[in-house]
Amino acid sequence: MKSVAIIGGGITGLTAAFNLQQRGVPVTLYEGSGRIGGVIRTVHEDDYLAECGPNTILETSPLIGQLIRDVDLESRQLYTDPAAEKRFLVRNKKLIELPVSPLAFFGSRLFSWRAKASLLAEPFRKRSAGDLEESLADFVRRRLGGEFLDYAVNPFVAGVYAGDPEHLSVNHAFTKLYELEQRYGSLIGGQIFGARERKRRGAISKQNAKKISFDKGLQVLTDRLGEKLGEQVQLNHCVKRITGDSEGWRVDFENAGITSSSIHSSVLLALPAFRLADLELHCQNKRVDMSLLGEIDYPPVTSVVLGFKQQDISHPLDGFGVLIPEVEGFNSLGSIFSSSLFPGRCPVGHLTFTSYIGGTRSPELALKEKDEIVRLVTEDLRVLVGLSGKPTYTHCFCWPRAIPQYNVGYGKFKMLMEKTENRAAGVFIGGHCRDGISLGDSIISGYNAAGRIENYIKST
Repeated sequence: MKSVAIIGGGITGLTAAFNLQQRGVPVTLYEGSGRIGGVIRTVHEDDYLAECGPNTILETSPLIGQLIRDVDLESRQLYTDPAAEKRFLVRNKKLIELPVSPLAFFGSRLFSWRAKASLLAEPFRKRSAGDLEESLADFVRRRLGGEFLDYAVNPFVAGVYAGDPEHLSVNHAFTKLYELEQRYGSLIGGQIFGARERKRRGAISKQNAKKISFDKGLQVLTDRLGEKLGEQVQLNHCVKRITGDSEGWRVDFENAGITSSSIHSSVLLALPAFRLADLELHCQNKRVDMSLLGEIDYPPVTSVVLGFKQQDISHPLDGFGVLIPEVEGFNSLGSIFSSSLFPGRCPVGHLTFTSYIGGTRSPELALKEKDEIVRLVTEDLRVLVGLSGKPTYTHCFCWPRAIPQYNVGYGKFKMLMEKTENRAAGVFIGGHCRDGISLGDSIISGYNAAGRIENYIKST
């Protein structure tokens, strides 16, 4: 049996390759760089642990726990400290705890009484036409009002997408919100009835999902997947062209300046959209053009990990972190209280933050020199958490093209990926530009792709 070619060594490609291996399907994973893991990158320096990309995996599906068990990492798995469940938002330059119950909401200083009254009226507002595509901002203004947009949705979107609710599509980026309105006519009613349905299905909402890491950081998972795959992982193999013919799918790749090729039964493209746009794909002597995917916006984001002496911070850091509304005028998008989440993130007597800067809000800030970025983030922390000292540790990592923006009109990109699979039978597309941007989404995407590929092989 010819092996399946997996193009891309991020978490989607690794998950798919490992799952196919478990099913007895031979695989070859091609990764263009010298490392696997994609956006998962953990750095260990001077007793500090710095996550350059995401900090946690949300356990929204049993498949995530299944993957951890299958690669024998249960003993190294960590859940966030229960004491770190609080989330903070900023209003009037001060941290305010995000309310998580009706009683806490109505007693919170985060929203005005006008905004609270507006929320009570939400169930009585008319739903939109089902075929209408709206920006998230327009959707929230219509259903909840401008204050919720500014002080809840805007910072949330900055923390998840590094994006702008004025551009993100509620239909594609926040599909569940759109479906709640369409099905129940109300977000509040949908949350109540949706929770009952999830309980019957055994599903877990993202709000209630456990947050996972490992004793030495998230890269433990991708490193272990690489170990399990062994020689099936081909690093520094940059795929240039894929051609379908009577023998199968020929993959042309370059390694150490030498171009070679290999024949495979099928192909999974687990690449970012800008890589898909440049890839030459040919089927039946015709090129399958994916250049449109190059229009998907990927704003730059820099992660900034800073360590400080515990005595230099007045805030107890008794939560997950803080998200910052754009109207508050800070430099950062938000900060995670990293040392409050998991043990072993910094030396004794110190604390660490992972902050993010740039995104659609201020892309130019992500591209500044390291010293300037550290200065900007430190200024924010002085105001927000009562910081008085200088950093004892700094680490910055810039992602020039960080997160795909599921903006209004994103449907045309998903349609193109679907048409590509239909035109080039045996080629599959997975990953964050198609199936959701979170690590959990990418793991599920890898599992689903493996299942589709196995079904294809059995049918041919």
